[in-house]
Amino acid sequence: MAFKPKIPIALLLLTSLLAICAGLALAMQDPELKQCKHQCRHQRQFDEQEKEHCQRSCDEYHIEKKARERAERRRSEEGSSREEGYEEEELGGEREEENPYVFEDEDFETRVRTDEGRIQVLEKFTKRSKLLRGIENFRVAILEANPQTFISPAHFDAELVVFVAKGRATITTVREEKRENFNVEQGDIMRIPAGTPVYLINRDENEKLYIVKILRPVSVPGHFEAFHGSGGEDPESFYRAFSWEVLEAALKTRRDQLEKLFGKQTQGVIIKASKEQIRSMSKHEETTPRIWPFGGDSTHPFNLFHKRPSQSNQFGRLFETDPKECKQLQDLDLMVSFANITKGSMAGPYYNSRATKISVVIEGEGYFEMACPHLSSSGSRGQREGSGSSRRRSRSGPSYQQIRGRLRPGMVFVAPAGHPVAVIASRNKNLQVLCFDVNAQGNIRFPLAGKNNIVNEFEKEAKELAFNFPAREVEKIFRNQDQEFFFPGPSRQPEEGGRAFE
Repeated sequence: MAFKPKIPIALLLLTSLLAICAGLALAMQDPELKQCKHQCRHQRQFDEQEKEHCQRSCDEYHIEKKARERAERRRSEEGSSREEGYEEEELGGEREEENPYVFEDEDFETRVRTDEGRIQVLEKFTKRSKLLRGIENFRVAILEANPQTFISPAHFDAELVVFVAKGRATITTVREEKRENFNVEQGDIMRIPAGTPVYLINRDENEKLYIVKILRPVSVPGHFEAFHGSGGEDPESFYRAFSWEVLEAALKTRRDQLEKLFGKQTQGVIIKASKEQIRSMSKHEETTPRIWPFGGDSTHPFNLFHKRPSQSNQFGRLFETDPKECKQLQDLDLMVSFANITKGSMAGPYYNSRATKISVVIEGEGYFEMACPHLSSSGSRGQREGSGSSRRRSRSGPSYQQIRGRLRPGMVFVAPAGHPVAVIASRNKNLQVLCFDVNAQGNIRFPLAGKNNIVNEFEKEAKELAFNFPAREVEKIFRNQDQEFFFPGPSRQPEEGGRAFE
């Protein structure tokens, strides 16, 4: 009896599905992805693993398609922006046709992808807009790894700060002939100095590992690379860049043995490990007590969730540290915080005096609103619905454009220094946001609502003159809210996919 293998049929069907989806792309956008996944889930000849692989392929196709469309749109707009851009001395005449402060899936480059996980890197901030040149030497990367996996050793030409958003890992570093293992969990922050060899494992048997990294390159401004010594063809070992003569002399080993060593690994950066291997590498070798935030080795991780929240009420909690408290962050001028906004609630509005906030959505959905004086009132994706899209403070002052963007897991948004911003959680689920504040030294957060808002500190006469309104009425409005930082959210929220987010 003839036997036909299952996998080739599955691959053929998958190819057909993607071809069908490509045809649908002419008429649909997001519904195309939904249809592709629906077809994957209902293929009876697929087992669960093949269905999952099929849906991942749908996601990859959708992201690549969006990236191509975005690149084509940018190329077509470059010529017109040179001719029609408004003149502004500080910004070099730049005109923003899109919301430059929000980054989605298509703005990430997948640098590593295996069956066991992936590493994505957000595009350089100034690739999107000159408005973000204040943070042009910082990059954001996200690591996702399946349970019981190994991420191969590498060093980076960048300073790293890693935050464990989900899961449990063991991070191993080698410095000055000393190897140290650190068992980390959700909420842990760790600084990895540039050039430090590092590898890690996801030591959990069931949960995926999700780590967010912020990097400050030290070689080429705004650009960084991972250097893999151990490896072979995939990941490629940098040893292979040397001549065999040099390697034979340096390692005191014959060429035939070197060729075997540096040609064996083809599985990629993220690979499956056995339970025994995971158990052995999970052994905690640290001997110095982890005292946070004072004392101990400044290279050791500390847990943000083990300290008391700086703001907390029924509408949310804010955990934060700053360079004054944490030795690891001092020379980077960086602050790390984590906001858990209760469903249906909001944080702010407020603004930072000198820090630019880079925020990564970890869980939940919602949206943010921000006042921006730099964008023209027309052509911005984030403009207000309706006829009153741009509200001018006065003819003698700037016009503030409302920037608004929908938030969901994996998205990144930026609030520059001085820009008033508010973040609102959907009514369905808490919104969890990880934040990196760049230029944190000496930064002050100024609340614009709540019991400590800045207007309450104005003199009576200043209130009357500034608002052209009786001081008594001004005070009545600004003293109504007795909560601080976190508040009940709007009674009406924009619908997903509505015009406000287009």
